[in-house]
Amino acid sequence: MRRPAGRLFATRLLATWAVATAVVALLGPPAGLLWAKTVPAVTYVVVQGEPLIADPEGQGPIGVDARFALIALVAGIACGVAGYLAGGRGNDVALLLGLAAGGCAAAVLAWKTGHMIGLSGFQDAVRHARDGTAVTGVADLRAKGVLMFWPLPAVAVYGLLELVVGRLPAGDGGDAGAGEADEVGGGEFDLESAPAGGDVDGPER
Repeated sequence: MRRPAGRLFATRLLATWAVATAVVALLGPPAGLLWAKTVPAVTYVVVQGEPLIADPEGQGPIGVDARFALIALVAGIACGVAGYLAGGRGNDVALLLGLAAGGCAAAVLAWKTGHMIGLSGFQDAVRHARDGTAVTGVADLRAKGVLMFWPLPAVAVYGLLELVVGRLPAGDGGDAGAGEADEVGGGEFDLESAPAGGDVDGPER
């Protein structure tokens, strides 16, 4: 017994969303590693056992956030382009939701992964340091808003490409043959345009 076409369509959209979300999210940890390896050094001063940024308005802390924003922006644009190339009119909404959810997850994973690099050594140094000791910190975000630099560009680029480039209607291969744009179901329902004076389903009985 066949399942209703609507249920099959919903299942396909859910699977598309899940796959898109997972694929984008998996890009987060590598991006986090790249961020941790490229951030400028930030110096902390230990005061009563707590690390405090030596120069909060210096180039170091600002550069850490800016470097994350740049990496996330490039990754988001790339995800938007890849999603558009892999998509179609039938799954645009699922892909957009996948890019949004996956982009958010990827940004958080990138932040957490980059922050973990060298964290245990930093904490150990702070734990054993005297007051006034300078310690080099690890990658961390002060401006959490830069986490949106991944999902927002991904969705925006996808929508922009859809607006500028567009797609052929579903089922239309671009040929001038009659009926291709109107085919439904591929077998059970075939709504091809009928030739003049004829019936696509054969002679009437």
